[in-house]
Amino acid sequence: MRTAIGLVLCFFLAGLTPLANASATSEEDWPGEPIDNHLHMTWAALTMEVNDWADNNPDIVKLIDAGDSELGKTLWVLQISDWSMETKANGKAKEIIYIDGGHHGNEYLGTALAWLSAQFYIEGWNEGNQEVVEVLQSTELHVLIMLNPDGNDFDTRWNINQVDLNRNYDHYWNTCPTTQPGSAAFSEAETAANSQYMNTYVTDADLYVTMHTGVWIILYPWGKWASQPSDWELFHGIRDDVHANISDIPIQNANQGLYPNCGTSRDYGYGVMGIPTFTFETDDEQFVPGSVEALNERLEEEMDVMRYLISNVWYWRARLDVQDIQVSDEEVMLNVNNLGRASTSNATLQFLDSTGMVTWTSSLFSVNATNSTMAVFDATNLSYSKDGSWQLYYQKRVIDASKWVTEPLEINATVLDDDDGASFLVGYGLFSPTTILVGLAVISLLRKDELEAL
Repeated sequence: MRTAIGLVLCFFLAGLTPLANASATSEEDWPGEPIDNHLHMTWAALTMEVNDWADNNPDIVKLIDAGDSELGKTLWVLQISDWSMETKANGKAKEIIYIDGGHHGNEYLGTALAWLSAQFYIEGWNEGNQEVVEVLQSTELHVLIMLNPDGNDFDTRWNINQVDLNRNYDHYWNTCPTTQPGSAAFSEAETAANSQYMNTYVTDADLYVTMHTGVWIILYPWGKWASQPSDWELFHGIRDDVHANISDIPIQNANQGLYPNCGTSRDYGYGVMGIPTFTFETDDEQFVPGSVEALNERLEEEMDVMRYLISNVWYWRARLDVQDIQVSDEEVMLNVNNLGRASTSNATLQFLDSTGMVTWTSSLFSVNATNSTMAVFDATNLSYSKDGSWQLYYQKRVIDASKWVTEPLEINATVLDDDDGASFLVGYGLFSPTTILVGLAVISLLRKDELEAL
C-alpha cells in the first residue's frame, strides 16, 4: 500500500501526464484501477498512510479520530506542528489553520490537494526545509483529507444517504435552489463530525480552506449572495497578492464565480465561525490523457497559493498595535496601528485598576486594515492611577461571527495637563494623514517576526 501511495505522488510531482500509465500498473502497486479517467485512492489506503505518518513523525504529527462516516469509516485529522513547542518562540499562541478535502466523493483532486498539503509539510520538516520549519514552529495545521469516505469508495458525489455534504451545513441551509441537502442541517454524520471538530479544535483559526474539484477557481464567501463579504478588504487583498505574485487563478465571490449555493462549509466557516474561508476548485479536465497542462503543474500552482496563505496567516485578522496613550483631565488619546490585513469595528480601550478590575471603557472605535488611527475619548469618568493597566477589546474581523480578543497592553500612559492635551490634538488630529502614512511606512519595512515581537 505504501508503494501505491507513492505512485500517487509520482503523478503529482514527477510530471507524468498520460493516465494510461495508471491502468498499466499492477493491482499489487495500486489500490484500485482508475475510475472514469481519474485516480482513486481508497479510504483503506489513506488510513494506512496517515497512520504511517503519525507513527514515523511523532514530533510533528498527531492523528485524531474526528468521528465516523455513516458507514462507520473513521474521519482522520492530522494535526501538524512542532509539538516540542506549546507556543511560538516569543511565548504567544500559535496560529491555527484548518484544511479539509473530499466533501464530494468523486472529486478526487480536492482530496488529493488536501493530502498533498499535509505531505508537503511533513516531508519538508524531515528535509529541513526552512519555510516549513518556520511554519510548524509558529502554526498548527489541522488537515482532514477525506470527509466523505463512503462516497469516495463508491465513486459518487453524495454520501451513502445520497446527501450532498456541502449543502448540509447550518448556514442558510436549504434556502438556495439545490439538490440533496439532507433532511436538516447537520443531518449527516460526516458534516456533524466536521462541525464538532471545528467548534472543538479550531475555534481560534485564522484560515479555513476546503478543497473540491470542478473548475479552476478559488472562491470566497458568499455562496448565497452576490454581495461582497464584510471583510472584503481582506479577501480582495489576498486576491491581488496572489494575482501579482503567484498565479492568475480566478478568485471570486462564490455566488458570482460559480453559482448560488447555500449550506456550504465555506459559508459556515465564515458566517458562523468567523474564519476567513476559501474553496479551492481544481479543474477536473486535467484528468484527461494528453491534457495541455500536466496534472502536477496545476496542483503545484494551487499548492503555491496554499503555501502563501499558510505562511502569511498571521496577517489574516486585525492586529492592533498601540503606539501611545495620553491622558488628560478631559480626554484619553489613543494612537494605534493595525498591522493585520482585516479591519476591526466596535473596538474599545479599557483601563483596569490595580486589582485587575475594568473601571473604565472607552467609546467604540474602528481601525481599517493596515491603517493607523488616532482616537479621542471622553475621560471624565476615568479614575487613572499609575498602578493600573490598559487593555484592548476588539473583534479580529468585521464579520459579526468573528472572535473577540482581549489583549493586555504593556504600555504606560503619558499624563498631560490641559495645555499639553490641546497642543497634542492640534499637532496630530484625528485620523491624521501624517500619522497614517508614517505608520504604514513603518509597517511595510518591518518583517513579520519583528511585528510579532512588538
